[in-house]
Amino acid sequence: MTQPAVQRWAAFTNDPAGGNPAGVVTGADELDPAEMQRIAADVGYAETAFVTGTGRSRGIRYYSPVAEVPFCGHATIASAVALATELGDGVFSFSTPVGPVDIVTRTDAAGRSAAFTSVEPWVRFLPDASLDAVLDLIGLTRDDLDPRHPPRLSFAGNAHPLLVLADRSAFDAFVFDPDRARALMDAESWPATIIVLHELDGGRWEARNIFPVGRIVEDPATGAAAAATGGYLRATDAVDTPARIVIEQGRHVGRPGLLTVDIPVAGGITVSGTAVPID
Repeated sequence: MTQPAVQRWAAFTNDPAGGNPAGVVTGADELDPAEMQRIAADVGYAETAFVTGTGRSRGIRYYSPVAEVPFCGHATIASAVALATELGDGVFSFSTPVGPVDIVTRTDAAGRSAAFTSVEPWVRFLPDASLDAVLDLIGLTRDDLDPRHPPRLSFAGNAHPLLVLADRSAFDAFVFDPDRARALMDAESWPATIIVLHELDGGRWEARNIFPVGRIVEDPATGAAAAATGGYLRATDAVDTPARIVIEQGRHVGRPGLLTVDIPVAGGITVSGTAVPID
């Protein structure tokens, strides 16, 4: 069997050197899970998406270099933009492992972009032991947390522990051991990233997402985490809905990206951004 080609895209950016790289494999119908995992490991990006079917309604699965991931926002954006280059802009629907996700692509002066609407989010309390383990991982204490925004476990496709730090310098300076982070995430059954946020101003936030997989340690621009952040802000009454926020991410790993998050009164969270091919 001839292996399908791997496209390489950068999501949440107009710069191939920015945002979050994603592999996209269309026509993946004949690939089994072991082959998908091998390809994702060879690509080496945080995730590679494997798209099946034809037309505007497709199946999709996501693999990091080490395991299948239930949902990946930046690879969803990249896959939709890749399909739009063939089929034209408009509405797409992906059948993901966590449920159906609708995507709309468009092209304007800023380039080609996509917006996906997540599955129904939920937010739960983060157990004290889990919170203390994350804080110990990044060398901080509860005194470093922003008292306006309590730590939580937030889901919009993946379950993410979410912390908000009060001080910009602490946010910029924290470091962590990737092996310890991977061990903690595996023990807690967190399939994706640990979200660490800092609130800026005017509806702007900055995010760092801990995600040690393969050569990746910190994820540059995380669409699933952005959706979980939107769900968190709604559930904790941190925004008056409907609301729009902008998340900056990737500065700390040299791949800055921008994620726009629309938070409705109810239902899934919409995350949008541009994507460009990586030569």
